[in-house]
Amino acid sequence: MPEINHDLEQLKAHLERQRELKNPGVLKIKRYPAKALAEIRQDLGDCQRCPLHTTRNKLVFGAGDPDADLMFVGEAPGGDEDLQGIPFVGRAGQLLTKIIAAIGKTRDQVYIANILKCRPPGNRNPESGEIAVCSPFLDRQIEAIQPKVICALGTFAAQTMLKTKTPIGKLRGRAHPYNDFSVLVPTFHPAYLLRSPGKKRETWEDMQMIMKLLEQ
Repeated sequence: MPEINHDLEQLKAHLERQRELKNPGVLKIKRYPAKALAEIRQDLGDCQRCPLHTTRNKLVFGAGDPDADLMFVGEAPGGDEDLQGIPFVGRAGQLLTKIIAAIGKTRDQVYIANILKCRPPGNRNPESGEIAVCSPFLDRQIEAIQPKVICALGTFAAQTMLKTKTPIGKLRGRAHPYNDFSVLVPTFHPAYLLRSPGKKRETWEDMQMIMKLLEQ
């Protein structure tokens, strides 16, 4: 916990320095995030930019509060999400809903999305070409929402967003500067927690860090 508090103090000092420079991103000036998300969804359309469109049922754009301070980002839709077109609605999604409730929020008060908008066959890992054509839409979602904190769920989301190969076990436990208005907190994917419930304690530590960051 002392290391967490040290990281939080460093991030706080960074934000204060940016405010002194009158950085508008840190001041969180946002204009019509709901409209911006609608435009991104319209641009995405019936996406056929990569081969995943031939195997998907429904495109999964994202869901939640366009003005959320907290955003969760996973890897890609699974089977239940592919059928419903809504992120994190299967067993892992039900656990995520409980995690969100544990920090005093509901799904309607956060925003949830994935690196990819379409389910890879057999839930395999996303391929580089798929990420290249899909991740710009996630970048635009983040730009529109401008959350204070982004929680990267699982190894793939964390490594992709931080552009690193460092294992999730070493990435989690601290907040990483991400852009002018957000910090990124990696944690274990809910699907992994279903297989390894012993990691729930560490995930709760990450959620406590997120609550502290949101309070600042």
